Amino acid sequence: MARAGLSTGRLVAAAADLADEAGFENVTLSALARRFGVKDASLYSHVRNIQDLRTRVALLAGGEMIEAIAAAVAGRTGKEALVAFAGAYREYALRHPGRYAATQIRVDQELAASSPALRRTAEVTYGLLGAYGLTEPDLTDAVRLLRSTFHGYCALEAGGGFGAPRDVRASWDRTVDALHAALTHWPRDAGTRTGAGTATEAEASAGTGTESGA
Repeated sequence: MARAGLSTGRLVAAAADLADEAGFENVTLSALARRFGVKDASLYSHVRNIQDLRTRVALLAGGEMIEAIAAAVAGRTGKEALVAFAGAYREYALRHPGRYAATQIRVDQELAASSPALRRTAEVTYGLLGAYGLTEPDLTDAVRLLRSTFHGYCALEAGGGFGAPRDVRASWDRTVDALHAALTHWPRDAGTRTGAGTATEAEASAGTGTESGA
């Protein structure tokens, strides 16, 4: 029997849970329809198509992730803030693998610009990097450095890609130490380069991983 009270919010939340359980790539309208005991067609009054659903999951997950990061960073600056930011990022990525994978999909620029989650991400990320005295174009470069480092490390860790006996958490801590050193001693002649970009709110989602052009 169909469950009463099916809504867009319940559907997206269920899709996020399914992503964590079975993998983001296995989130389909048919799978969700089975979960709710309804026909596939019943879902189209709540989401346009599978891409719309997956985008909504990405924004939901991005919002959850940045709120966890913001709570961890609150009241901290400099290295303490970076350690808290990195730790919250890693914890979310490992605890919610499907949701985290959703944050890596490309989101439409207009949708990204209107997303409170991505605006919050920009605010928190710029606050972190601003404390290091960085301005454009170095902000964009630093955002990309953090994003590629955090995402790459978490993806390898989740996939069992680290085989050496060295403790994975110890290496993570040293990685964050190295990032702090890089941000503290950032080369200050970067502004003379040509073709430097400007960090957008979506690119500042180095905090969440949600991509819209980084």
